[in-house]
Amino acid sequence: MTTGTTLARSLGVFSLGLGLWQVLKPDHFARSIGLEPTKERINTSVALGARELAVAAPLLASRRPVPWPWLRVGGDIMDIGLLARGMAARDARRDRLGIAMVSVVGVTALDLLAGLAQLDENGPGAEARILPTGARRIRKAVTVQASNQEAYDMWRDFSNLPRFMNHLESVQVIDQRRSHWRTKAPAGKSVEWDAEIVEDRPGELIAWRSVEGSQIGNSGVVRFVDAPGDRGTEVHVELEYQPPMGTIGVVFARLLGEEPEQQAADGLRRFKQILETGRVPWSAATIEDRKLSQRPAQPPEQPVREPVATPA
Repeated sequence: MTTGTTLARSLGVFSLGLGLWQVLKPDHFARSIGLEPTKERINTSVALGARELAVAAPLLASRRPVPWPWLRVGGDIMDIGLLARGMAARDARRDRLGIAMVSVVGVTALDLLAGLAQLDENGPGAEARILPTGARRIRKAVTVQASNQEAYDMWRDFSNLPRFMNHLESVQVIDQRRSHWRTKAPAGKSVEWDAEIVEDRPGELIAWRSVEGSQIGNSGVVRFVDAPGDRGTEVHVELEYQPPMGTIGVVFARLLGEEPEQQAADGLRRFKQILETGRVPWSAATIEDRKLSQRPAQPPEQPVREPVATPA
């Protein structure tokens, strides 16, 4: 079971328990969130419980519960509105209502995460993108105005990769087959691993994979094929990697702008630019970041000492 489906199932169990509580013990539920159990509030609790039970069933039973987390998001928004209304009541215990509000906001975040994970796992192209092992496959291609050998030579020297793959901080070539990779990770962190070339056909193909025990298991293959009509070379890239935290990790990376699929597409565009013109365009933000990273460290400022008066 994928991580997105596991999260959806967990939310189904939560909906089932909450729904039963609201339907069977509506007075106790009302008091627990800081409201006196009037007839109107008991009826509201029962209606909300029925809604939770109606969503719990498909979340627990569906093989691909794609739409159901989004129904929970809609219910969460309704609950937040009802709690905000309850805050204005004279008999309200606002401390308990505040705790309930924070709890609902937290559950809303989980529901949004589950919904995005379900779209990733079961949306268009998911079967081609997600392997049975849970690994992710990325396929991208670009046509460059260069010979197969020129494109191959540029890629074969792995130390060139950070020039066009911005998510790579460095690739240190150890020998003809082994290299050490360092890449950016969310929250300003880095991930490192060693890789080895498993197939090398000059001008045609390069294939590599991470060694056993790496932080992120990954592999890649690049093929260099003659473009139709003598238009240069088609560069076909296929990458596979095991995302930390599975689908949830992929969703977080996407929200933080670290989506590997987009990074691969951007990297190929820069590869084409470098190979055809010898340079790659940088955004103003990237240029400023590089200036800051290359700026020499300034010596600490020395305290200014007042002159000491000497006796006449």
